[in-house]
Amino acid sequence: MHLSARPGNADFPFVCLRRGVLVACLFTIGLFSIGCGHKKPTARKVPPSPRLPSQSAHSKPKKDTVTEAKDFPYASDLGSIASVPGIHVDPKAKVIWSEMGYASWYGPNYHNKKAANGELYDQNEMTAAHNTLPMNSIVRVVNLQNNQTTVVRITDRGPFIGDRIIDLSLAAAKDVNVYLPGTARVRLDVLEAPHPIETGGRWCVQIGAFKEQSNAIRLKQHLLDRYADAQVMHFKGPTGYWVRIRVTKDDKENTRKVFEQTRVNEGGVFMVRLD
Repeated sequence: MHLSARPGNADFPFVCLRRGVLVACLFTIGLFSIGCGHKKPTARKVPPSPRLPSQSAHSKPKKDTVTEAKDFPYASDLGSIASVPGIHVDPKAKVIWSEMGYASWYGPNYHNKKAANGELYDQNEMTAAHNTLPMNSIVRVVNLQNNQTTVVRITDRGPFIGDRIIDLSLAAAKDVNVYLPGTARVRLDVLEAPHPIETGGRWCVQIGAFKEQSNAIRLKQHLLDRYADAQVMHFKGPTGYWVRIRVTKDDKENTRKVFEQTRVNEGGVFMVRLD
């Protein structure tokens, strides 16, 4: 019998019985569904995503990354001194400052472009970028994963990402086997510095990089309103747009205050030495 057919008088009791059973079943199913609807789902624990070093990094050095120079008093105590063209290291030179952290390298995108010290960056020279060491400091780099060493001259600023402390040139990265893995944990031993490392100097706060210029301009205006006596500029770099703040006389302590008070949702905040 088709569902669309009207039942005759002879089938009426049987049809009513079937309809009654059907209604009862539907009613029972409805009650079960309502009961299930009020049951609270079991919460699943989702592990947190790993932190990306390039996201909102605030580059204040960790206390345990800086070691006492007395731990490595002389260059000769660190093993053989690398022979680097154009850089002479006295084996009796005292290590004046040491730091441990992660190294990376930079090359083709910056090759033959002006570095922070005014020179053209040559990826085939033994140079490196560091945010706080005086320009032209001579630094011994020790790869802590394989004990390979090299010596570089600081000519640029960076790296501007996470907890990395030095960007090696392509040549230097190959010298200590950082080139292929991209990063490695290293120790930096400063052998020569033209100016005191911990005191003095000219400083700024650098923020970025921003994908959109409008975000950099918006932050620039906010900082101008907040720090009326500071110089605030924005500029474009190879990785995006940046904002730089320079306080009166480029004073280190006042720069540090701005650095510690500044937080962003995109890019990172870095305290950078200018000289």
